[in-house]
Amino acid sequence: MSEQQIKIQLPDGSIREVAPGTTPYDIAMSISPRLAAAVVVARIKPLTPVTATTDAGEEENSEAAMYGGQETGERVVDLSAPLTEDVALELLKESDEAALKVVRHSAAHVMATAILELFPETKLGHGPATDQGFFYDVYRETPFSETDLAAIEAKMAEVVARDEKFVREEESREKGLSDYSAQGEFMKVHFIERFTKPGDEISLYKNGGFTDFCRGPHVPSTGRVKAFKVTSVAGAYWLGDEKNQQLQRVYGTAFFNAKDLDAHFKRLEEIKARDHRVLGKQLDLFSIQEVAGAGLIFWHPKGGLIRKTMEDWMRDECIRRGYEMVYTPHIMRRELWKISGHEGFYGQNMYPPMELDDAEYRLKPMNCPGHILIYKNSPKSYRDLPQRYAELGNVYRYERSGTMHGLLRVRGFTQDDAHIFCMPEQIESEIAACVEFADEVLKAFGFAEFKVELSTWDPKDQKSYVGSPEHWETAVGSLKKVLDAKGIPYREIPGEAAFYGPKIDIKLVDVLGRLWQLSTVQFDFNLPQRFELEYTGEDGEKHRPVMVHRALFGSVERFFGVLIEHYAGAFPMWLAPVQVGLVPISSDKHLDYARAVKAKLEAAGLRVELDERNDPMKAKIRDFAVQKIPFVLIMGDKEAASEAVSVRTRGKGDEGSVALTAFVERAKALVASRGVGL
Repeated sequence: MSEQQIKIQLPDGSIREVAPGTTPYDIAMSISPRLAAAVVVARIKPLTPVTATTDAGEEENSEAAMYGGQETGERVVDLSAPLTEDVALELLKESDEAALKVVRHSAAHVMATAILELFPETKLGHGPATDQGFFYDVYRETPFSETDLAAIEAKMAEVVARDEKFVREEESREKGLSDYSAQGEFMKVHFIERFTKPGDEISLYKNGGFTDFCRGPHVPSTGRVKAFKVTSVAGAYWLGDEKNQQLQRVYGTAFFNAKDLDAHFKRLEEIKARDHRVLGKQLDLFSIQEVAGAGLIFWHPKGGLIRKTMEDWMRDECIRRGYEMVYTPHIMRRELWKISGHEGFYGQNMYPPMELDDAEYRLKPMNCPGHILIYKNSPKSYRDLPQRYAELGNVYRYERSGTMHGLLRVRGFTQDDAHIFCMPEQIESEIAACVEFADEVLKAFGFAEFKVELSTWDPKDQKSYVGSPEHWETAVGSLKKVLDAKGIPYREIPGEAAFYGPKIDIKLVDVLGRLWQLSTVQFDFNLPQRFELEYTGEDGEKHRPVMVHRALFGSVERFFGVLIEHYAGAFPMWLAPVQVGLVPISSDKHLDYARAVKAKLEAAGLRVELDERNDPMKAKIRDFAVQKIPFVLIMGDKEAASEAVSVRTRGKGDEGSVALTAFVERAKALVASRGVGL
């Protein structure tokens, strides 16, 4: 190959030799003009290994991702980006997830263009893509009104119609700082100073008369932003500090076509209809009382019954799998948290110390130190290991007042915590058993799909972790071996480990395709060392155990909130707080029979509610339907005469009259199977 040529490997494995400076668009045109018109951006990966790569765990919408240094590994680039090295090349069309993020970031630039054309006094922050769309932070003394948002959207349509090319340019860091300082663009100055070094070149993107400091990439032109909507505006302090200027965060969303945009808003309506906070009130499941404080949950009788059902199932499964149930105090001496490392590494998430007559105490944010003390209370031999302790323990973590969200983010919650103390040679089998248990939990509660992340440490930030690099390498390797042996695909995320060890995070996928972080399995070699845990080995010598932390619900509150939204409050038969509603056609004539039916159903172990009100039958049926009760049984003369019930099934309607004994058997079988359907 000539030194003037570079290699481009296409997805089918074929190699093309082209001149340096050839662009992905040039490659697309050489294949097919139709392909060139369809592609949006390109993904490239060097064919030779590189030592410097972008952090795989970096969030797409983070400032570092938008402004940080040049990536040298796999990355998404403009179609106009000159190729200067041997790379594998993928040409991405509108259907690719990465392309959607690119068009949303491009839409943020279109929004900024529109805002400056309408309100030239505005100063710009940043405009990342998000999972739901995009936003742009701006500083303007006058708040945007609903009329202003409509005007911004209309102006965006004009910018799109102009079909302005997105052009990448580079200039010196010094010139960028000088120009933005002269314009009073204090946020842009901050980003340049933070994410570039003296002597660097910075990248700018221009479309028409608008220029923005940005790493990119972007779609080829504003005309590719075909379907968009400005949705709302909210306040946000500059750098998250309430002492700084209050910015305005203008939100929007964008898609490649109107059909996907419409589907997005229909999905948002579905999400709104499933909001666990609304359904929790409607179904009388739980409440948050202002007089008691934010983030503290009050479980009402129906919600409490579901919670009991969940917890009973979990305890039974734990015992079946060789766990022993334990209980630990809600507060413990501050000294304990210093030994564990929570005082130093997690103190900002704990409640302040309480000074009592004998010492300072802190509310527990974790159950693990308590379980460690139980292990340490008596000598252990290799024959005793593994020791598996499980607890549905209440923990308390400080959350800022503006961050709490119903059941999903609270200050006090119940963690289905377990800690396994084992010999090093047992660790992989114990981790594997925890992963299998997590899979069983998700399936039992009706979740068929999940995604897995492996959170590891950041060797460049060793002050944020405890333990030696050798210990971390062993711990990460053990988790990888388990996932690989089980054939479970996973994404590795550096820098997201707990301070004491790496972890496997299992994110369930709900009926709307949303990801929820719940189950976690963590390797810990540090706490056994900090607490000087021991066991006597087969050789008669003292050895140090290792630990596995695992929580499968994650927290009972969060898991319950997800269940509400997943099922839209229409719980499976085995979880429903009221499984059968009874409606006598006439309270005068049929109430005695209805009471007899209730007694038989309750004797069969079913949860039953009888509506004895002297109201019309249709009103009673409607009220039970609003409560999303699985079965409503209606009883009149015909049913009373033949010991039958007329069955109305949630989601199916009237199923006609059946023998009471047949219905009882059907209902009992549904509960026993823990099935999702009726």
